[in-house]
Amino acid sequence: MPKNIYLDYASTTPVDPQVLKSMQPYWTENFGNPSSLYRLGRISAQAIQDARQKAAKALNCQPEEIIFTGSGTSSINLALKGLIASKEKIHLITSAIEHHAVLDTAEYLHKQGHEVSILPVDAEGLVRLDDLQKTITDKTELVSIMMANNEIGTLQPIRAIGTWLEKINKERVKKNLPKIYFHTDACQAAGALDLDVKKLHVDMLTINGSKIYGPKGTGLLYSKRGTHLSSLIHGGGQEKNLLSGTENVPGIVGLAAALELAAKNSVKESARLSKLRDWLIKEILEKISKTRLNGHISQRLPNNINIAFLDIEGEAMLLHLDEVGIQASTGSACTSATLEPSHVIRALGCPYEVAHGSMRFSLGKHTTKKDLEYLVSKLPNIVDKLRHASPVKIDMKEVEKSVKNAPREITNL
Repeated sequence: MPKNIYLDYASTTPVDPQVLKSMQPYWTENFGNPSSLYRLGRISAQAIQDARQKAAKALNCQPEEIIFTGSGTSSINLALKGLIASKEKIHLITSAIEHHAVLDTAEYLHKQGHEVSILPVDAEGLVRLDDLQKTITDKTELVSIMMANNEIGTLQPIRAIGTWLEKINKERVKKNLPKIYFHTDACQAAGALDLDVKKLHVDMLTINGSKIYGPKGTGLLYSKRGTHLSSLIHGGGQEKNLLSGTENVPGIVGLAAALELAAKNSVKESARLSKLRDWLIKEILEKISKTRLNGHISQRLPNNINIAFLDIEGEAMLLHLDEVGIQASTGSACTSATLEPSHVIRALGCPYEVAHGSMRFSLGKHTTKKDLEYLVSKLPNIVDKLRHASPVKIDMKEVEKSVKNAPREITNL
C-alpha cells in the first residue's frame, strides 16, 4: 500500500470526528430554516445561538460580537470593506506579507479612492513597530496585520501593536481625530495561539473553519462592540444584516465545535508540534546543502517549516514528493496554481530563484515522528536529482547578501 503522508495542514485540515458528529443532526433531521417560526426553525436558530456563545467563549468576547461568514476571505472582506464603505477617502495600513484576501481587498479599496500604505518586513518576516508608527497619519482609520503568516509561519507582535494603537487612539480623541481600528487575520493562528481578543487589543479578528479541523466554507469575524460595519451582501438581513442569506447551520455548528476543541487542546498540541518542527528543520538544514529557513527561527507557528532549496523548482519537488506519497506545498494553497514566486518570500529579500525553490511543510494532529523520518529519508535523493537536471546554480553567499541588503521601504499606493 502506497504511503500517504499529509504535510499541508496550513492549506486545509480534515474534519475532526467530534466536529462531524456535532454537525450530523443539522443535515437531514434538524434542517429547518433559522428564520422560520415553527419548531424546526427554532431548533436551527437555537443551534446558531449556542454556536455563537461557544465561539465567544473561545475568544473571550460577547456572543453579539461574533459574525458568522462563509470563509476567512469573506470575513476579511467584511472587516475591511465593511468598515470603510461608508467613509470618504481614509488611510489603510497593512503589511507586504498578508494573505491575498487582505492585499487584493486593499488594492480594491485604493481603486475606490482610499489611501493604502504597505509596510515592509525584516529578513525574518516581522513587521517593525517603528514603521507602523511613522506611517500613521490623521487620515488613518484602519490597520490590518496578520497574527501568523500562512507561508513562513512568522508570528507578528499583535498584542504590542494593539496596545500601542489603544494609546494612540486616546490621544486622537483629544485632537478630534478618527479612531484607528485594528484588524488581524488569525486564520493560521487559530488552534495554536491564544485568541483572547481583550489581551490582543484588537477590534476585529478573522478565523476560518478549514484550518482548525472544522468544515470548509465557514468562518467568523469578531467585531468589537461599537465597530460600525456596512452590509456586504444585501437580502434577508441575516448576521446583523451584514451577510444576508440562509445560514449554513451545520457549518456554523461545526465551526464552533472545532474552535472549542482547538481552544481546549492548543497548549498540549502546540508543544508536541513544536518539537517535531524543530527536529525537521534541524535535519533538513544539516543533511541537505544549500538550504535556508524562511521566517523567524523561534517566533513562528509550531507546525510550520518553510525551507528554501537552492537550485531547484519547488513545483518539480512537489511532484516528486507526491510520487513517494508525501503531500506538501510551495506556499499558499490559494495561489499554488500560479507560477508566480511567493510574494511573502520575496518580501524577505530573497531573489526570485530562492522563492521558486521554497517548500512549506506544515504539520498537524495526525503527523508523527515516523512520517517526518520518512520525509527526511526521501528528500536528499529528490533534491540531488533535481539539482543535477537544473541549469540554475545559485551562490549561497549571494543569497544571504541579497536578503541582508534588500530595500525595506514603505509602499504607498
